[in-house]
Amino acid sequence: MNKKEKRSLLRNGAFQSLLASLACILIGLLVGYIVLLLINPAGAGKAIISILKNFMYYPTQVKALQYFGTTLVKTAPLLLCSLSVLFAYKVGLFNIGAAGQYVAGAGACLYCALAWNLPWYVCILAAVVVGAALAAISGLLKAYCNVNEVISCIMLNWISLYVVNMLLSTVKDPSSPYSEALTSKNPGAMIPSMGLSALFANNKYVTIALPLAVVVAILVWVLLEKTKLGYELKATGLNKQAAKYCGMREKYNIILTMAISGALAGMGAAFFYLTGVEQWAVTQTSVPGMGFNGIAAAFLGGLHPIGAVFSSYFIQHITSGGAYVDKSMYCSQISDLISALIIYLCGFVFFFKLWLNRLLDKRDEKRAAQMQKGGEA
Repeated sequence: MNKKEKRSLLRNGAFQSLLASLACILIGLLVGYIVLLLINPAGAGKAIISILKNFMYYPTQVKALQYFGTTLVKTAPLLLCSLSVLFAYKVGLFNIGAAGQYVAGAGACLYCALAWNLPWYVCILAAVVVGAALAAISGLLKAYCNVNEVISCIMLNWISLYVVNMLLSTVKDPSSPYSEALTSKNPGAMIPSMGLSALFANNKYVTIALPLAVVVAILVWVLLEKTKLGYELKATGLNKQAAKYCGMREKYNIILTMAISGALAGMGAAFFYLTGVEQWAVTQTSVPGMGFNGIAAAFLGGLHPIGAVFSSYFIQHITSGGAYVDKSMYCSQISDLISALIIYLCGFVFFFKLWLNRLLDKRDEKRAAQMQKGGEA
């Protein structure tokens, strides 16, 4: 009985995805360690440990709790960007524009907060709507003009960045290149903590955005796996013409998918900037990496909403851990290199599953042959 259970577990797709993700992480860390050895072998061991320890770098419990809270604060928007990518991917679309939709959401929520002094829940709604509208443009181009969503999304990423820079320059702090601080300009626009900050040594940036992000992940799973709409969206992604033949509105489904995907990315930006953990730099010339890191978290999590919760935390954990690397030996971006290696290895998840299934097939054939031989004897 145990052998049968073990065999069925190894045959399980979710368990295979978990094994593949763990393999990607281990190989990525190993290759990252080799790179550290090549750069400076003297501090390689200490550097990789610092990246993995992250907030545990601090010896006091208070400091460790505070920085653990900050890591979670940055995980929430990453999770939403990850959900944005995987939601579109499940419906056959590659939303590389999550980065631009994140930027648009940031611009919408901050402008509503700083220019119009609106409350936090209205600012979140504004970020969701603007992110959805931006993504819907790519959906419209895909549905009616057959424009590849990757091309339109990449162009919209840069358009979003410069439009948001111009918009938020109207609410810029005169003494710095950053937008005005929410704490002084409009405290009512900050997402409330409701006592959660006390769990992390009074880290003021820890808010209800953390549990809300997990709730959204569960809702995305329910929508995709347990509803008629989710079935229709996935069917459209698998075969647009077949979905049309079955009476599904394939063009509407493509646009709706991109809109929901963009809404998630926009919400992620609101969950980040409305905590006050960081201000927007109106002079920045590169799209924030949160949206692109969401691609990594989505694939590392096996393109499953619940898996994305854990993969998003891991990606953010090692990214934040890069700040504790000895700067005299290595640059802090070494953690980004390790993340990139893991992303690259995620492309081999399918081949890992294929190899594992072939290995299991050979084992089963060998056992069947042995049993047959034993029966004949």
